[in-house]
Amino acid sequence: MLPADKQAFLTGQVLLINKPLTWTSFDVVNKVRYQLKRLLNIKKIKVGHAGTLDPLATGLLIICTGKMTKQIDGFQGQPKVYTGKLLLGKTTPSYDAETEVDQEFPTDHITEELMEEARQQFLGNITQLPPMYSAVKMDGVPLYKLAREGKTRERKPRPVEIFDFDLNSENLPEVGFRVHCTKGTYIRTLADDFGKAVNSGAYLTELCRTEIGEFKLENAWELPALITALEEMKEKAE
Repeated sequence: MLPADKQAFLTGQVLLINKPLTWTSFDVVNKVRYQLKRLLNIKKIKVGHAGTLDPLATGLLIICTGKMTKQIDGFQGQPKVYTGKLLLGKTTPSYDAETEVDQEFPTDHITEELMEEARQQFLGNITQLPPMYSAVKMDGVPLYKLAREGKTRERKPRPVEIFDFDLNSENLPEVGFRVHCTKGTYIRTLADDFGKAVNSGAYLTELCRTEIGEFKLENAWELPALITALEEMKEKAE
């Protein structure tokens, strides 16, 4: 629901949005900010998001406006739930479908038992190496920009915790999954590491964030519907 008083966006609002495929999180923030400036007939309003999603991921994006932007760090620190799919037997440089397949591996040896052994390795406190195709900055430059130039940099492992890691292997070599994890977990890295753990390869083919703390995707706006609602609010106020 949107507030009855449009000025409430300045006081501070939390908007839940289902980020569209191929949009960056920043694209969504820019779109919402533009619509709010039109609605309020002002030149500036604070708008930010709590937790970046990759362009090829969809799902829950928390957008904060006005004074609620001060709460962004708190929202970002909440545990998250993701669902998606990974493909066994192939890898890509980006660990997802952004880049072309660079290697292929056998999958005939992969059994339910092997997958369960591998799954167990990723439960609890683990460390992950941030992928080169990530927003982590080195010397002020995001790693993904360096990766797209064919450059690599030494990265330090980061501690994360995975509470649940459920698999659906009915359609091998495609594997469905659900992950409940802490802030900072790279699901693309998890897919790549899982491929190695079953003596093969894997990359992420689909990803959707369904929960951030107590916030759920089922309560989120589809972006076109939100834009329409804001435009209707503007018309009523005129």
